[in-house]
Amino acid sequence: MPRLTRDRTTWLTYAQLGLWGFFLYGFGPVVPLLRDEQGTSAAVAGLHSTGIAVGALAGGALFAPVARRFGRGPAVWLGLAGVAAGVTALGLLRPLPATIAAVAVVATFGMMVISGVNVVLTARHGPAAPAALTEANAACAGMGILAPLTIGATVDAGLGWRPVMAVEVGLITLVALAAMTLRVRLPKGAPAAAAAALPAGVPAAVPVPVAAGPAVAPVAATAGGFRSSGTETVPALEPGARAGSGRLPRAYWIAWVLMSVTGSIEVCLSLWTADVLRTHAGLSAGGASAAVAAIVCGMFAGRLAGGRAALRWPPVPLLLGALTVSLAGFTLFWASTVGWLAVTGLVVLGLGNALHYPLAISIALAVAGRAADRAAGWSSYSMAVGFGIAPVALGRVADGVGPHLAFLLLPAFIAVAVLLTVRLGRALA
Repeated sequence: MPRLTRDRTTWLTYAQLGLWGFFLYGFGPVVPLLRDEQGTSAAVAGLHSTGIAVGALAGGALFAPVARRFGRGPAVWLGLAGVAAGVTALGLLRPLPATIAAVAVVATFGMMVISGVNVVLTARHGPAAPAALTEANAACAGMGILAPLTIGATVDAGLGWRPVMAVEVGLITLVALAAMTLRVRLPKGAPAAAAAALPAGVPAAVPVPVAAGPAVAPVAATAGGFRSSGTETVPALEPGARAGSGRLPRAYWIAWVLMSVTGSIEVCLSLWTADVLRTHAGLSAGGASAAVAAIVCGMFAGRLAGGRAALRWPPVPLLLGALTVSLAGFTLFWASTVGWLAVTGLVVLGLGNALHYPLAISIALAVAGRAADRAAGWSSYSMAVGFGIAPVALGRVADGVGPHLAFLLLPAFIAVAVLLTVRLGRALA
């Protein structure tokens, strides 16, 4: 069984992903409040998710060249600086085009944070990467719990939702200062000298063996899609993903589509759950915004437990189990007309959703081999598809039949995710 060793760099990446989670899970409850403030329909308010999708596309395209030029660690810090600038603009601006543009900026740099954290943890922990990625996303969810609670408190106090943007900037500043004080640095990836010595066609910004002598040392196969080479563990090359081939294997693309579908589930819940709680479960605007934290609480608990589970069981069976739990939680949430019962369903739903993304991205990066930076960038596109299409579609349906009935799109997403997971298992076999 692989063992996860958490050093200071690992803890720093957890904190960095948590800073993105604070915005991501806080922005969902903001959308209905923005809609009321700007006087728009649900479909128009859903265009903010399209802004996130556009930003995800841009961030996915930027990460690999930025990481190749400056290194993965600097790329993550650049991403956090961009997130701070974007949330500052979001807190200060009020017109609809301006808030959509600000969200797009935040998402662009946020995707760079996600991609950088994913590849750093994958290269650093090898066979234990699924557990490390699950724990990192637990930190993301843990920080995400605070944002809806903060929004609910400020709205009930008559201050609106905008103070939470200042909190985000403050948290980014604190983490940066802590990293400087403790002298914790993220690895830059492949040094230029080592990259120059790689065989022709191998990208420069990929995990390379750190060893004296030849740039590519002999390696030995290990479990989990990784192999060991001297002092660093690197993803193993899979059929169809050999160095210089320019191709990613079929299993990667199945995982890519799976991330798009499960991302659709998560973003729809993030953006429209508060509306359902207001219209169907009878909660107030502030109470509904705060109650969205129930999903994130479930995700936090699920990822804490899932980190240990990922060390013991293969990812595909865990994914199937997680999707089953998500369906059970959604059923309880959707059928409930009592506030506390609907919130209980959200907690169960969060427990299931907890493992969707961490397991899918760990599979995708493992099978990508030495193209991990490029694969991480492409994975941002999958999130862009989920963020750009599903919430707008749900918003249009909600304008016609109401948010409660429109939410029946989510079981369809879960069913598609189950089919993709089964197919992914066959491809990996």
